[in-house]
Amino acid sequence: MQHVGVLEKSAMPSTIVDITNSVLHQDLFSCLEFLPLNCIDLLIIDPPYNLSKQYGKRSFGKMGNDEYVEWFDSWFSQILKCLKPTASVYVCSDWTTSSLIEPIIGKYLHIRNRITWEREKGRGAKANWKNCSEDIWFCTVSDDYYFDVEAVKLKKKVIAPYRVNGTPKDWDETKKGNFRLTHPSNLWTDISIPFWSMKENTDHPTQKSEKLLAKLILASSKEGDIILDPFMGSGTTCVVAKKLGRNYCGIEREAEYCQLAIKRLLNAELGATIQGIHDGYFWERNTNPVTK
Repeated sequence: MQHVGVLEKSAMPSTIVDITNSVLHQDLFSCLEFLPLNCIDLLIIDPPYNLSKQYGKRSFGKMGNDEYVEWFDSWFSQILKCLKPTASVYVCSDWTTSSLIEPIIGKYLHIRNRITWEREKGRGAKANWKNCSEDIWFCTVSDDYYFDVEAVKLKKKVIAPYRVNGTPKDWDETKKGNFRLTHPSNLWTDISIPFWSMKENTDHPTQKSEKLLAKLILASSKEGDIILDPFMGSGTTCVVAKKLGRNYCGIEREAEYCQLAIKRLLNAELGATIQGIHDGYFWERNTNPVTK
């Protein structure tokens, strides 16, 4: 069961019970000091990139690089106190902020990889290359962390099947087609940005897809773990966590997005389907594995 709440100063420190399966309707800075310690298994952060953008009734204004770095460090350094020693962290960024935040992240965490994923959308540019990718920094608190590569394998159609003595080599021949299971790399080309015909689509200006969040959650958490998203937005992290049997906590200052997240969480009780995942595997973009 999910509920909307607020963390405030009290006689007793807050505990994991206070935030489990909760949507906290408040600004991150107003609750940072009250978050419980050493309890989060997975932290997924999708902060405002350094762009001028409207979020609900409020906007985020573009800063100078030094100002953005200072702003990022001011909350990032504090929120890490919530993490267990075995926790993992994912931080989203674009090409302009990726290089700015890397030194900050590396100051506090072990950087394991940088994932680059291809955006299906994006406007063309007349005097520059079209921007159609974003980064996700994969980090851990220590060398002792959880990672399940088997949970995030990609099922790809085989274009030129190779056989040895008439037997398929590293691929499967089925009535539905020829497919190969591959280990995930740090370059993702199978992600779709939610659009109008997708059930998960909302009016949030920077919504990530459920499929993208599912990769992070399945790889770096176990059922029953608790996942924190301090810039929750429309609630995709929380929704996917719920669908995959994890606990969650989302923090969001805009009432409109909190209400949207609660609605999506209620809908998640009706079904745990995530578009692009079928039979335990991730499928390539723009394919329909159910009907193949």
